[in-house]
Amino acid sequence: MERVYKQMKKAGGTNIAIGVLLIVFGITFGVLNIVTGGKLLKSRKEILF
Repeated sequence: MERVYKQMKKAGGTNIAIGVLLIVFGITFGVLNIVTGGKLLKSRKEILF
């Protein structure tokens, strides 16, 4: 039984670590998208069709 609990503990720790990394990457890419969108909106006057 102890072996099962140790493996469950490892799996839980790994899932938490992966979740934290995904949150950090998501926030980073979200901020980059907002900044890029702001730059595009700022320079839309210069676009000619």
